[in-house]
Amino acid sequence: MIKTIFTTGLLLMVLSVSFAQVPRHKRAYQLYNGAGKKITYRKMIRQLAKSDIILFGELHNNSIAHWLELELAKDLVKKEKPLVLGTELIERDNQLEIDDYLSGRIDSKALDTLIRKPINFNTDYKPLINFAKAHHIPFVASNIPRRFAHIVYMKGFEGLDALSDHEKKWVAPLPVDYDPNLKSYKDMMGMMAGHGGANLPKAQAVKDATMAHFILGYFAKGKLFLHYNGAYHSDNYEGILWYLKKKEPNLNYKTISVVSQEDISKLAEDSKGVADFIICVDEDMTTTY
Repeated sequence: MIKTIFTTGLLLMVLSVSFAQVPRHKRAYQLYNGAGKKITYRKMIRQLAKSDIILFGELHNNSIAHWLELELAKDLVKKEKPLVLGTELIERDNQLEIDDYLSGRIDSKALDTLIRKPINFNTDYKPLINFAKAHHIPFVASNIPRRFAHIVYMKGFEGLDALSDHEKKWVAPLPVDYDPNLKSYKDMMGMMAGHGGANLPKAQAVKDATMAHFILGYFAKGKLFLHYNGAYHSDNYEGILWYLKKKEPNLNYKTISVVSQEDISKLAEDSKGVADFIICVDEDMTTTY
């Protein structure tokens, strides 16, 4: 009996030492607040649920970002405010097809055929549209048609004057407000070393202005709008948010940004303050394209 107890105790000691040598489970991501302090998902949800409009600034090919986009929708739809979803990745002139799919007038195959879509549509964005369909909530195609943004790149804002009245319904009201001194637009010029001229940030701005316009067009007091866009469109509280605040400065806005780091245990200094919440993802995470 004593020998059995001794043997069992020795075995437990060996197992304890062995498990102690196993490294902690690697996390795929870590949540931070804007100050760079770690925050729990539950606390983030509580704060997001109190807002009016959320701008989720994604990395377009980041699998963790897209998973969390759907998880946020699942959790926020349970809150008091009726939820509205929308994305940069579907252009405004495809709203009719989105509405037809949500209402059941067309099926999934027809939707895939009729709309212009990113390469990772089926894996990353269609689940969001299907979620909206299942919960009978609006899904907004918020972005300017790409061919119109290209007109701005080639001819400036003035190039949009040639659009028909029907086409102008897919763009922010003209003339578009524009501040070339916003950091995001100045940085864009710097990154491109002047290539593309002054019209390059204008093409970005017309996207920001259009998305803001249609976000507000579908928003109503008492609702919660969760919008998915590239991080560059909302980082540093600029881009889309700048246009939103010009029109509706008193709404409660929250922003999320996704960053990628080798070590996610501490947020990099240059990522602090880019948004209200930062999702820091391990840089080895698999991408969707």
